[in-house]
Amino acid sequence: MTLAGQNALVLGGGSGMGEAIALALAKEGVNVAIAGRRLEKLDAVAAQSTQNENEILTHTGDVGDRESVKALFEWFAGKFDRLHLLVNSAGVNVPKRSMGELSPEDWDKLMRINATGAFNCMHFGLPLMRPHKAGLIINISSIAGLRASHLGGVGYNASKFAMNALGTSASGDELENNIRITTICPGEVDTPILDDRPVPPNAEHRATILKATDVAEMVIAVAKLPARAHVPELTIKPTSQLFV
Repeated sequence: MTLAGQNALVLGGGSGMGEAIALALAKEGVNVAIAGRRLEKLDAVAAQSTQNENEILTHTGDVGDRESVKALFEWFAGKFDRLHLLVNSAGVNVPKRSMGELSPEDWDKLMRINATGAFNCMHFGLPLMRPHKAGLIINISSIAGLRASHLGGVGYNASKFAMNALGTSASGDELENNIRITTICPGEVDTPILDDRPVPPNAEHRATILKATDVAEMVIAVAKLPARAHVPELTIKPTSQLFV
């Protein structure tokens, strides 16, 4: 199925997996808008789009701020006639992540961005899909949302479990509207979020793990499926990483 001419909004599109997803969609002929907190990063991503691709539009937005998300979707609705694809790829972690180290403020931050942020975007995005009885939402979660590991940390794990449950629950609620929700759970991916680990991985380790483009290819594959086909959950991990 061709994606050319569809309209997509990618949250967290200024770096990492969001950046790779936005560029991959643009190459498929999708009309792409990206949002994030720093306009200069968004504009740098948009500048990578070639002359043969559709222009990538940019708009600032903080997924954890409900009014900011509302304004973002109002802007999007003013630019496009409908929303075909929503990708929630905004996410954070913190260096001090064990139960003994995690501060209440960082717990709130992780839940606000990773879990509530996805809810906010779905809350304002679904009304743009329901009238058309069609649409696809892809939430970029983590293996940490399937298995609570020490590596991810208490708050990150909890926020990603919440994100997974949100997608599963909302997917059932939206069956009558023919809206599909897919949760993608990557393992280790070489993105800037790794810099927030207590001990960031070295170059040798980064060379063995997934690249953001690997996840982007999965997004494209899911988006190209016909409307009759729904992938509720998809896990992708480095070959070298245990799935335990």
